[in-house]
Amino acid sequence: MQWASVLNDDASTELATTTAAQALRSQLDGEPSLVFAFVSPHHLEHAEGIPDWIRETFPGVRVVGCTGGGIVGEGREVEDARAISLVAAVLPDVEIGIHALDDELPEDWHTALFPPGDEPPAFLLLPDPFSFDPDGCIAALDAAYPGAVIVGGLASGGRSPGSHVLYAGDTTRRSGAVLISLRGNVVVDPVIAQGCKPIGTPMLISSCDRNVILGLDQKKPGDVIREVFAELEEDDRRLFRTSLFVGIEMRDQRQYEAGDFLIRNIVGLSPEGDALAIGGHIERWKAVQFHLRDRDASAADLQRQLERQVDAHPEPVGALLFSCLGRGEHLYGEPDHDSRAFAELVGEVPLGGFFCNGEIGPVGGKTFSHGYTSAFALFRPRS
Repeated sequence: MQWASVLNDDASTELATTTAAQALRSQLDGEPSLVFAFVSPHHLEHAEGIPDWIRETFPGVRVVGCTGGGIVGEGREVEDARAISLVAAVLPDVEIGIHALDDELPEDWHTALFPPGDEPPAFLLLPDPFSFDPDGCIAALDAAYPGAVIVGGLASGGRSPGSHVLYAGDTTRRSGAVLISLRGNVVVDPVIAQGCKPIGTPMLISSCDRNVILGLDQKKPGDVIREVFAELEEDDRRLFRTSLFVGIEMRDQRQYEAGDFLIRNIVGLSPEGDALAIGGHIERWKAVQFHLRDRDASAADLQRQLERQVDAHPEPVGALLFSCLGRGEHLYGEPDHDSRAFAELVGEVPLGGFFCNGEIGPVGGKTFSHGYTSAFALFRPRS
């Protein structure tokens, strides 16, 4: 297995693509099984020609990818500017499927993709946010392939239907989604950094109705919120007023670490403080914990998740990054933050990707759509 990543910011779409493809060629020993293309909207006018220009260097290669409001490659993150990132993957002994999806999902995923096997497959999902709801697709894949890893991100950079481009092997689309399926001698390790830090202590939902929490440890949610606020330092109190979230337990356990919770927005608190609505599914007796998000919390969470990955798994051969448009320089005040952290903690591994309208990845063994998240897919051979 071999990966290579190149980023080019030439003004000409054709020149940027062909130059990047030739640079990939110089880094590879064999023919790539896939080339990922992530393209800023500045190239939209000529974006449909990009697969053909890539195939001038790699005849017959399958091209997958999409447009993005920010582009990641070669350790750089180009935001609000022209760029093309190409990532080539040589994947021997890996069965690859490329599927163009619309709202009408397959009735039988095992027929459309892979039959059940000893090892679950891995999936990369790239939806268009204007024409495809990823949550139904994610739930269906989780049900059909228990244990499968699903990572991805929603195309970005456009402002209306038809303003994104999706590359699906031999076709180029303006709607729907691209699903890449992988099975065989490949392992995809997900790293999901939701960018929050926990405050207070975990509590049990003692009463709820759909997405509304009515009791936390037998107390009114409003009373609990006041108690948590009273224990905070002044800096966190200021953050509490604008960046408060709820983390939902995703594993049945007694001890929790940052990253064990699915972060969801708070929709509202009733005037009496007896009902707290959140943007996610909840169940009675599940644990929840309040979280805060800012640049420092996000940086610390990313470091923590990458360190956990390094401690638990072998070094990857290549990686893709799907990061929220709300991160990057807008959050950190400096460029290349997440790519630089990845290189420092994981190593000089070829990395490419884009800034998304929403990120996709697992928490606690189930796959979810996220916001303000960096979702990495790290690739290594199974044997």
